[in-house]
Amino acid sequence: MKPAQFDYIAPTTIDAVAAALAAAEGDGKIIAGGQSLMPMINFRLVKPTILIDINRVAGLDRIELHNDRVKIGATVRHHMTATDAIIRAHLPIVHEAMHHVAHMTVRNRGTFCGSVAHADPATEMPMMTRFLDGTIIAYSVRGRREIPAADFFVGSLVNSMEPDEFVVGVELDAMRPDAGWGFEEFARRHGDFALACFGTTLRCVGGRASDVRVGMMGVGETPLRLEEIEHIVEGTDVSEPVLDKVVDRLAAILTPNTDIHASADYRRHLSGVLAKRAIRAAWSRANHERH
Repeated sequence: MKPAQFDYIAPTTIDAVAAALAAAEGDGKIIAGGQSLMPMINFRLVKPTILIDINRVAGLDRIELHNDRVKIGATVRHHMTATDAIIRAHLPIVHEAMHHVAHMTVRNRGTFCGSVAHADPATEMPMMTRFLDGTIIAYSVRGRREIPAADFFVGSLVNSMEPDEFVVGVELDAMRPDAGWGFEEFARRHGDFALACFGTTLRCVGGRASDVRVGMMGVGETPLRLEEIEHIVEGTDVSEPVLDKVVDRLAAILTPNTDIHASADYRRHLSGVLAKRAIRAAWSRANHERH
């Protein structure tokens, strides 16, 4: 397929990008990596009148740690996220998740923030952003706006940004040094979209689970933060009866789709299996056991 005709510009400042996007009156698209956008343009699922390339804007290609938050700039590639020392030290669960992302070509060109903006509920970056209390930093001619991840993901491939806004960065909570983590994803082939994925972080305080976080993807229209499951694990010794309760509750609250890849029942069953593995791994790491 060939795309419909469009114009192309590559501004060098975020204000120039914002001005161009506003001038497009809803018909402009931002491109950084283009790994999701270009196939959609080629199939004419979207027909922008102008592509606005942000790769020449200085300062958007950085990963930075500020106090207890990690900021990932809009042109940071998947490969950089997967190999960055700050991510490895302060967000090891993200470091692990990035190794499940697509294939080498996509990882070398695609961007963390672009994936978040694309809002695919079966990809790792939106899940990590929701799971780690992320904030999406949007920019427009009106200035900067910070959008909590809980409000950003509206539906499958739908976010809450205005047509004249674009993402300049994503901020995530850094993990505490004593936090254990577990990340379990299942796809038919490595790099494919996940049929289900379960991630968790927790601490061990006095032999009990504390500060439990649970996230999932591939089992809903948006990435999920499952506070109900967090409450089940919080304050327990993470024994098998606790894990069984998690599995039973997941089966009751998840409403995944049935599609050509898997049935809803299969995804619910798979979610329980992955949940047990991830929580066990997180508990083991929190107790400083070899894993």
